[in-house]
Parts: sequence; structure tokens; C-alpha cells
Amino acid sequence: MSSSNKPVVVVIGNGMVGHKFCEKLMAASPSFQIVVFGEEPRPAYDRVHLSEYFNGKSANDLSLSMAGWFDAEQDIVLHVGDPVREIDRTAKVIHSRKGIIQPYDFLVLATGSAAFVPDIPGIEKQGVFVYRTIEDLDLIRAYAREARNGAVMGGGLLGLEAAKALLDLGISHPHVIEFASRLMPRQIDSAGSHILEARLKKLGLQLHLNKTTLAVEGEGRVKSLRFADDTSLDLDMLVISAGIRPRDELARLAGLQVGTRGGILVNEKMQTSDPQIFAIGECALVAGMVYGLVAPGYEMADVVAANLAGGHKTFTGFDMSTKLKLIGVDVASFGDAFVGEPDSRTIVFEDRHKGIYKRINITGDGTRLLGGILIGDAAAYNMLLQTVNNRLPLPPDPEDLILGSRGGAGSGAGVMDLPDDALICSCESVTKAAICQAVSEKGIETIDGMKKCTKAGTGCGGCVPLVKDLIAGELKANGRYIRNVICEHFDQSRQELLHLIKLHDVRTYDEVLGRWGKGDGCEVCKPAVASILASCWNDNIQQQAVIQDSNDRYLANIQKGGTYSVVPRIPGGEITPEKLIVLGKVAKKYHLYTKITGGQRIDLFGAHVSDLPDIWEELIAAGFESGHAYGKALRTVKSCVGSTWCRFGLHDSVSFAIEVEERYRGIRAPHKIKGGVSGCIRECAEAQSKDFGIIATEKGWNLYVCGNGGSKPQHAQLLATDIDQATVVRLLDRFLMFYIQTADPLTRTATWLNKMDGGMSYLKNVVVEDSLGMAAQWEEEMQALVDSYKCEWKEVVDNPALRQRFVHFVNAPRKKDPTVAFDSMRGQIKAKEW
Repeated sequence: MSSSNKPVVVVIGNGMVGHKFCEKLMAASPSFQIVVFGEEPRPAYDRVHLSEYFNGKSANDLSLSMAGWFDAEQDIVLHVGDPVREIDRTAKVIHSRKGIIQPYDFLVLATGSAAFVPDIPGIEKQGVFVYRTIEDLDLIRAYAREARNGAVMGGGLLGLEAAKALLDLGISHPHVIEFASRLMPRQIDSAGSHILEARLKKLGLQLHLNKTTLAVEGEGRVKSLRFADDTSLDLDMLVISAGIRPRDELARLAGLQVGTRGGILVNEKMQTSDPQIFAIGECALVAGMVYGLVAPGYEMADVVAANLAGGHKTFTGFDMSTKLKLIGVDVASFGDAFVGEPDSRTIVFEDRHKGIYKRINITGDGTRLLGGILIGDAAAYNMLLQTVNNRLPLPPDPEDLILGSRGGAGSGAGVMDLPDDALICSCESVTKAAICQAVSEKGIETIDGMKKCTKAGTGCGGCVPLVKDLIAGELKANGRYIRNVICEHFDQSRQELLHLIKLHDVRTYDEVLGRWGKGDGCEVCKPAVASILASCWNDNIQQQAVIQDSNDRYLANIQKGGTYSVVPRIPGGEITPEKLIVLGKVAKKYHLYTKITGGQRIDLFGAHVSDLPDIWEELIAAGFESGHAYGKALRTVKSCVGSTWCRFGLHDSVSFAIEVEERYRGIRAPHKIKGGVSGCIRECAEAQSKDFGIIATEKGWNLYVCGNGGSKPQHAQLLATDIDQATVVRLLDRFLMFYIQTADPLTRTATWLNKMDGGMSYLKNVVVEDSLGMAAQWEEEMQALVDSYKCEWKEVVDNPALRQRFVHFVNAPRKKDPTVAFDSMRGQIKAKEW
């Protein structure tokens, strides 16, 4: 400990908020000596992303401090694994469990919260866990190895996070038990909850609402739960995530004032009933409220640090808007999410088929946004939140905020129209002005640079899209070239790197990194470069396997539980009876679940990695090839039956769909590509929801491009009218090559067009009118890719070295037990019958 005469600030609690306070105070003033006591056996870590511990991140990855950050030379000392047992306010000292007696001048309580464990008979049994710390997760992971059935008590934010963890640990179909009538009752309304429930059920969760648990039953360890409605649920393990309670027991023992329902009473300066003692984070009760999010805790830490350093700052409440991804589903609420008539008017968009729900509440006169809820598609969250917080005017048609602009009307103010004091990063209290000044005055041009300069985006990360838009907007406003680099390891954009690779005939990632990169690369640039190399040379993606994710590495989509799906190509959805029989025989032989996809193909689920080459070999022998369902490539060209069978059909849509799909199969792009060919305007192939759509007319074909049927639906736009088939193909060659060579990584064609200066008018000039003079070159480059096509599955089957990559161990058994059991009510074969 430092021997200086600086005032001593003791911090009790080394969670995220306690750690943030240390950062804030060190930045505000060098005049203090800081001593921190933490209960956990390690320094502070990122509890917001705790579930990523089950996805491969280590405790060091989650750590909030670099090695050596706590150093006596910096007048900051950390005691881990040593909780404080007593506060002696008279002597102004604290006593730790290990016997340390530490004097203080100021004391900061950042003790956080503990999991609320309901008083239920049997709750203490073995196999019952809480979900709060890394140690909790270690216990859950160890126990889950022997468990088959698991449940989570609590359907709120943390409960659904815990359910995701059970899925990641291999617990199939975990149960979620919620006392209320809907999930996330504090964040979303009933209609939004219904949409969320439907999506979560599809992902394998079993939901039990309106459930009151009476007892945890079992001899020594949990075996079942008994409910108040005379039902029960058999299970092997239970995770409690039914809420939190403030850790105020130390304050109670010290005689500090606490709330009747818990929480340490503080004023607007975060002072407790003892002016020398402060409380911040989830343990603090301010204006009758305990805040359970990290951002308000960070603001409280800043208030105390500023006032100790001689400033004047108060805590005046905090916006509890939040956006997160629950088991892959976007969920957000902002502003006053529940206000209704007569205090406001409500606009709702609901798509049960795609699992999307959007609700906005506006003032009665339609001029201001009050709040809302987003389920399934929360891309607009940041700007909607800014619209609420900064009282921005609404567009003439407020529904455009959730439906998108129609008829050329603007959808409201853009990011550069926000006021300078607009709070962009609530976790770190970073304003628009601070971000713009970092760009214009300090030369910051990347999100990584902005994180280091202002800390914006280093908390929950939800503001990162808005920060990126502000960087681009400020650069453009200053007349500076916007360098949209791939990542910190390359100073080039995807487009620039693609042209360099082609110009210098570079074929491997190592050579690309050696010539133009730095460091070892990352999970962002490795797959991006692999995609560029494949787009340029059409080599088998297996040549870049070491820098690809699991899907491209094994030429199949990894599924829940660790098995893979096999999707052979069926151009145009046309298939012979003989091929159908082969698919059935393969599925039965390898115990695969079969399903017709939305793109007129048959998906075979449940394949082991080591079985994949054998499955492919049998399919290839029957005339099948890879459907590239695993790659950022052409997936399908859907077709109706056209003039061959349909009495409305104008042209042979099936033959044309097959021709187009076989032309562009295997071509790698920034993102997946889907197409459709409809034989008449009745649009049975849904061509206008595809990246390219072809619709028959009496005079030929209409060509539509840049549609998207994903989480943010967008109709394709008309590129050319009444053209013949040869012209359709030529325009598609140009369009696809233009997209491949200019789009950012992981950007669908719809988003690419939306960000294109000049929009559809410019795209028409380039593709149809050849305003850039690139048409001939693009058609030639596309033909080269078409001519070099090879089935990736076949190359693995025929190449012993490649095939060996699919064998985990030399002595791995050839026969494996089935890994999926099908629901007999749908007519699938039960696993025990195989």
C-alpha cells in the first residue's frame, strides 16, 4: 500500500460498477489512494456478457482490467477473495474476512446484488443453482454433463440468458418457468411476449407461464418440481433466475438507512445517511428505485468520482431503455413502452410468420415519439431511442418509423441531425459532440479508435451502429474520404482488398496478411478474406478452411447439439422420383431428420462430422451436388410450375430457374444470395422478396433486384422490363459482379442498395446503361467463375487428404448412436426404432 498522505477511498465490491468507479476517480483526480475489496476470487469482469463464458470465452477474456492495472505504485490496491465483514463508522475503518483492518476517509459501497432465491421447500437440494458469477457457471457446466432435463425458474432477462446457457451445454429443450402470465413482463407487452414465445419455442425452449412452484422434490438432489395447479415437472437440474435483491446487509450492520424492501438509501449525490459513505450500482436505492442495469451504475460511479474530485454532479434518474439479443432474437424496449390511449396513440406492426413485432407510442397530435417495443427486428432501436430522448419531430407518416419509408417520404431525422448533447453511449456517458470532435479534431476514423479515445461502445455495445454512422457522417461533413476498413488488421476496405488480390494474383490468406495486413488477423477479417479469395478465384473453400467458421470448414451448417445438416442442390425445386428415393434411403441409413425448406429443397438434419463425406458420396452417386446452404453464396432460385402446368403461366419458369441456378451455383459473395422465377404476375415463387427476382410478362421478363425476406423485409425493385432471357442473364452477370466487388462484408443486397448514393437510379445506370464501362469486363469475369465451378462436396469425397479432415480421431468408431429423437406425433421414426 502507498505510504502517501493522500485521502484513502475504500471501495467495497469489485464488480463492473466498482471497477468503473476506480477508472472514473483515477481519471478525475490523482489525489486519492484507492483500496478495493472484492468477494470473488478474481478482478472485475464483464458480467453483461457472462453467457459468452459458455461459448468459449475465458475468465481472462471477460476481465475488465489489463494485467498490472491494480498496482500500489498507482495508489490503487485490490484484495480479491476477501469480503468486508464489518464497517466501523466511528473509527472509520473496515474489517475484512482475512483480518485486514483498513482505515478510510471515504467509503464507497458497490456490493451489487444477489440472486433472489424464493423460499420454497427443497430449494437447497443438490442440482439447484443460481446464475450470477463465473463460479456459478463452472458449477452449472460441471453438473450439466450428467443431466438430461433442465429448467430455469424465471422468464425475465436473466432467466432467458440462463435458458440459452442450458441449450449451449447440451440440455435439449430446457424448460422456462415463469410466475407471471408472460415473458419479460417489465420490458414487453402481451402481444410482444406472444411473438417472443413463439420464436423461443421454435428454438427448443419449453415455456410454462402462470406457474407457482410449491416444492423442489427429490431425495438429496432435485428430481422434479411440484406446482400449485397440481402438475409437476421431472428434471435433473434447476437454475434460479427469479430476480435480484440488493446486497445491503453490510450497510444494515453498520447502521446505515436502508429501504423497507431493501437497498441502501442515498441522495442525489449517492451519499448514504453517513456523508462519508456512498453507495452505487444495484445496492443503491435512489429516489425509491433500484437500478438493475450497468449503465445507471456507471453514471452513479461518475457522480461520486466527480464530487470527490471537487466537482458538482447529481444523479437525476436514468433511462431504462434496453436492447439485447435473447437466444438469437432481438428484443428492445425504449421510452414509455406501455403508455396507451387516451394518453397516446399506438401504432403496431405484427408479422407472426417471421416472428416480428413492433410497437410505437406517439403523442395524440402525432408530433412526438413516447416509446415502444421491438421484437425480432431491433435495427431501428438506436434512432428510435434518440428520437424519444431528444424530442425529435416525427415524419408526416409516423408508421414509417417501423415500416420503412414509402413513396420517397423521409422517415425522420438522421443521426447527424441529433443535437450535440444527445447521449449516444449511455454506459460511458459519451455524447454526439464528443464523438464528432474525436473525428474532426483527433483524426479518429474507426470504431476501435473511437473506443480507445472516448470509451464509446465499450460497455454493452448497443450503441456501436450509431457510433459508426456518426463517424461516417462527420467524415463526410468534413469532406474527408471515408475509409471503411475491414478491421484493425487491414487498412483497406473489402473493395480495395479485393482489387489488390486480383491485381497481384494472390491466392492465400497468409500472403494477403503478409502483403497488406498486420498482426495475426481476427474472426472478422479471416472469413472476409476467405470470401474475397473464393469470389476472385472460385477455388474450393476448403483451401481456406483454417480461417473459416465451422459451416464452411465442414461444408455443412452446424446445428444445435453439434451435429450438421446436409442440403443438396435441387435446381428450381425440380426432382425425379429416383432422387427422392435416394434422399429417403440416405436419411434412414444415417438417422437424419428430413424437412422441406422454404427454398424448395430437402434438408437432412443430425449428421455427424465424420459421416458427412459418406453421405455426400452416396448423394453424388445419385446425381446430387452441394447446395451451398452453409456458405455466403447462391442458395436457391425458387420457381413456380410456370407454363408447363399452370393455366396462368406465361413462360417456362422452371427451366429458366434451373438455368439461372446452375449458372451461379457456388459463386461466393459478401452474403448469401437467393433468387426466384415466377411464370406470371401472380408471383407464386415470391420473386420480389429475393436478392434477384424474374417475373414473366407477355413480352418477356421483368427483372427485380435487391429484395430481402429476412428479419427486415424489403421488396426488390424493378431493374429492367420486358427483356428476353439472354438479356436477363447478362444483366444478372453485371449486377452480381458489381455487388460482389463493392459490397461490405456480410451485407445483403438490400442493405447494399440502401447505402448506395443515388440508389436505384444509379444502379440502373451502372448495370443497364453501363455508365462505368464495366459491363463487358463483369460479364467476362462472371463467365470465368461459371466455367471454373466444381462441387465442393465431390472434391472432398475424391481427395483423401481433404476427407481426413472430417475424422476427429484415428480410432473413432464407425457406428454412432442417433443424436436426435423425433416427435412421433408428426410421423417421424423414433430413435429407439432405428
